[in-house]
Amino acid sequence: MAKYAYGKDYHEVIRSKLKQLLVQMREHIGEIEGRGFVDSAPVLERSWAVRSGLGWVGKNGNLLHKQAGSFFFIATLIVDLELEYDVPFAGDYCGSCRKCIDACPTSAISENKVVDGSQCISYFTIELKDLLIPEDMKGKFRDWLFGCDTCQDVCPWNRFSTPATETAFAPIPAILHFKTAEWEDLTEESFKEIFRHSALKRARYSGIRRNLNFIAPEPPPIS
Repeated sequence: MAKYAYGKDYHEVIRSKLKQLLVQMREHIGEIEGRGFVDSAPVLERSWAVRSGLGWVGKNGNLLHKQAGSFFFIATLIVDLELEYDVPFAGDYCGSCRKCIDACPTSAISENKVVDGSQCISYFTIELKDLLIPEDMKGKFRDWLFGCDTCQDVCPWNRFSTPATETAFAPIPAILHFKTAEWEDLTEESFKEIFRHSALKRARYSGIRRNLNFIAPEPPPIS
């Protein structure tokens, strides 16, 4: 599972924080209108983040920050308030590095920061609603059940990343040490109970079963 999926659903956690921030802004500034977005609307958060001075977009399509790498979430709060803007981030520090390109299991990352989302493991294991994953992907997922961190794991800038201090993102105890047999025996009722506050519910029980079957090793031939 992708690292972000071990704790509570980041959509719920960060959306709540954005609402708190808006309340605090109203308390200190006055009556303003606003709406928060957490990967939940056609808001170009990475582009706005770059223009806000938060970093640059790496070859793997993620926002990169010199002191934090890419293991963080981006949220947007749009308000009807005149603001003093930060200086846009200047610079791209990926250089000639192509570790993410070379490491991508499905070759979804190509040159010039082009990422083919339709070839990404995260797309197949989360967004794809079809009952079957294309057979030409067989053997390329390794053991990724939900999402994929490969391009971030190999990124040199993530040596500066640090563990989150938000307790909501701490791994859910019930899934931290799940073994293969427990995944295979998981019922829909148990899935709904264990993952009711997890991002895994986006893939639904049927999607997780499909993914599990897809990455399962082929049985040895009968001699």
